[in-house]
This record gives sequence, C-alpha cells and structure tokens, in this order.
Amino acid sequence: MKILYGLPSEGMGHATRSKVIIEYLLQEHDVQVVTSDRAYSFLVQHFPNRVHQIDGFHLAYKNAVVSVSNTILMTLKNAPKNLLRNFNQYQDVIKNFNADIVISDFESFTFFYAKLHRKPLISIDNMQIINRAKLNIDIPSAEKANYLLAKNIIKAKVPHANQYLISTFFHPEIRKKNTTYIPPIIRTEIIKAKTSTKQHIVVYQTSSSQKNLIPILQQLPQEQFFVYGFNKDEQYGNVTLKSFSEAGFIKDFASAKAVFANGGFSFLSEAVYLQKPILSVPIKNQFEQFVNASYVEKLQYGRHSSDFTADNMKAFLYDLEIYKSNLKNYRQLGNEALFAQLKNTLSRF
Repeated sequence: MKILYGLPSEGMGHATRSKVIIEYLLQEHDVQVVTSDRAYSFLVQHFPNRVHQIDGFHLAYKNAVVSVSNTILMTLKNAPKNLLRNFNQYQDVIKNFNADIVISDFESFTFFYAKLHRKPLISIDNMQIINRAKLNIDIPSAEKANYLLAKNIIKAKVPHANQYLISTFFHPEIRKKNTTYIPPIIRTEIIKAKTSTKQHIVVYQTSSSQKNLIPILQQLPQEQFFVYGFNKDEQYGNVTLKSFSEAGFIKDFASAKAVFANGGFSFLSEAVYLQKPILSVPIKNQFEQFVNASYVEKLQYGRHSSDFTADNMKAFLYDLEIYKSNLKNYRQLGNEALFAQLKNTLSRF
C-alpha cells in the first residue's frame, strides 16, 4: 500500500512520534512524507528520499506567550511564497506517487491531497481530543476565548477524515463518531531506557524566552536541576544548563525524581510512561497545553501551575510521593496497542 504521511513542524513532538509510526509503516508499506523546517531536517536524516519539504504554519511568541496577532501577521506575510512552494511540492508528489491512503498528523497539505483525489484519510494526533471529546475539566473564564479559538482551528484543520485516532493518556467521553483513542506514541529510545530515581529534577523548557527561570530555580538550593531548552552548557550553582543530546537527555530524564515542563503532549506523555511526577506550566494562549496540564493534575500525576514560581515548585515537591504512587497505576506496553489499532484501521480501506 502507498501511504502519504503529513505532519507540521511546530515543536518537535510531531516529528519524534511520527518517526515511530513511519518506521512501523515501512515494514509493510511504501511511505512518502511531507513536512517542514525542523521536522523536515530531523526526518530526512532517517528517511532519505522519502521526505518532501513544504512550508507550514508557525506560532509567534512574545515573553513566553503565544502572540495571536504576531502569528497572524507572520502567516499572512509568508502566505504567497508558501503557497507557491507547496504547489510545486504538490506537483512533484502527485507526479511520482499515487497514494492509496493518506495519514495526517494535524497537517493540511495531506488533507487537501486526500480530498482532491478522493483518498481515504486517517487523522493521527492528540489535538483532536479538544474537538471530538467532552472535556471534563474546569475551563476558567480567562481560557474560554483560547478554548473556542483552539476548537475552531482543530475542527477546520483535518475535517471529515474517515477515522480519527487520538493519542492520549487521559480519556474523556468521546462525542463524535469515527473516533478511537490510542495510547501515546512513545519513542523506542524511551521504551528501552532504564529507569531509576536519582535526586535531580529535569526542567524541559521549550519556550526559551522565559529569562527568569534560573533565579527562580536557585530559590530551591537544596534541589539539583538539569535544564534543557536554552541550548547552553553552563553552571549556576544548583542549576545546570545542558545542550541537547538525545542520549544525555534520555539518561537524565529516565533517572530524574521529577520533571518540570510546559504542556507539550509528547514530553508529558513520555513522563507519564516513565512514571515521573510532573509540574506543568503550559505556555499561555496555547489551549492544548492547558488541557494536557489540567489532566496531569486531574489524574494526580502532578501539578498544573500558571507560572514557574518557587512556591509552586515547593508545593509540588511536598506532594511528590502522592504523584509517584498514582503513576505506578499507569500501564502501557510500549506501542503494541497503537500498532494493532493502526493495522486494523488500515485494513478497512
């Protein structure tokens, strides 16, 4: 079977989890991939001659907050050249690859390809839970506008797919047909990692514009912090900044006593898989991150906070044993259930 697979470049979570699925699909199928920027650079190394570069949608940040106005301006500014480049890539794809089925990880190019050529379309991502399930969390008034915006964007992004596979570690009631939950997609390196509990805390900070993080961490001098996300190797007392190395990061991650992070799904789901208590501070104006952090707290896997503050960190660490106990009840056997569901879904088309 020929499969066209598309994913966005925003964040690296889509790329790392798509690599897992693409590797599985290539065992039995012919797969071509479309993506952009960092995701393209990452995937083309692993799948040469299978990855096509397109131009996608990007979020603009200001002071560790998603700027809606700047995002719109940036999108409009880049739209003409992006459209031309994507059209050229589209021509190349349809000329050399007549897909039997299309899989979209929250990506529009593949959606339009599927609809134009009347191909079966499967959606695989975590975002669709916002549109296709009944969220049983409290949504404060300050988040209502973000909720409506996120829901409308998600609803319009990959509509009318033949099947939606939603990757998740939390399971609110599904409210729409053709929707199935699958376990989080876990990297092979995480599955193979040897877990332990040392005394350090891994801080995974994807929004490097938060400049006050180091002095805040220094207010807990009895704790040892390994900070990833600033792309530096520097020491500030009990705070160690580390440049990204996959092997080094996974080693620190798997041996941490806890993790501090934003609300990105891929990292949080890996933390749950490794049974690491989580302090999650979602990037403001990203409702999907708010949802992920809210369910971390609802399931008592950790704490959802609006900011990284010394008091929030102390409150989280005070209840660390509670979170560790609850995480022990989480069960996931690698990606076996995911692959079984994907194989079953593909067999229907």
